[in-house]
Amino acid sequence: MFLHEGLGCVDMWRDVPETLADLTGLPALAYSRAGYGRSEGITLPRTVDYHAPEAYDVLPAVLDAAGIGSAVLVGHSDGGTIALMAAGRDARIRGVVTMAAHVFNEDVTIRGIQDARASWQETDLRDRLRRYHGDNVDGAFFGWNDTWLTDGFRAWNVADCLPAVTCPVLVVQGADDQYGTEAQVSAIADGVSGPAKRLVITGCGHSPHLEAPDILFPEIARFIVNLT
Repeated sequence: MFLHEGLGCVDMWRDVPETLADLTGLPALAYSRAGYGRSEGITLPRTVDYHAPEAYDVLPAVLDAAGIGSAVLVGHSDGGTIALMAAGRDARIRGVVTMAAHVFNEDVTIRGIQDARASWQETDLRDRLRRYHGDNVDGAFFGWNDTWLTDGFRAWNVADCLPAVTCPVLVVQGADDQYGTEAQVSAIADGVSGPAKRLVITGCGHSPHLEAPDILFPEIARFIVNLT
């Protein structure tokens, strides 16, 4: 199951789910959270704990609706955070792959989000995102951007959920990620109770699945095949 980033949706995964399904021989499912892509809209502002209902209510409901009794979660950025939180509570989750996930806020994260806001104001970013989000585009952007830039979010930290994660975890990050440092990788790998493998990809930014697929996909495939 694929869980998208804070500005993502099903279509922004491109062919990643299909490629990994072919490599592993397993079916793949991706969904857009409310307020993204072609899903229903949301009412802003988001609460500081917006990851929690996605992990503890929405994701289990999607598993129930799809009749999935066993799943590997592949989460990018916010999706990775949600995947980790969910894995600590749902026994159906057999493994987790995180890509550029956060479990606490960093100065570099804030700078990256400020830069994204400048791009929204000064470039064609809105038009480019609108191709994927349609009428949800403003809510998708500001629901993510405004929340992370609030004073209340500066102290955001969900590392206390990690000890409950007992399934295997593959922790992936680009060495040049503009939204986080390798401290996120260490916090996740050291914080979970189950086995964890770290993969930091040189010359790669925030989206390893798009920037370094030749390195990443074989690693994910090996990780998933070893679980089954």
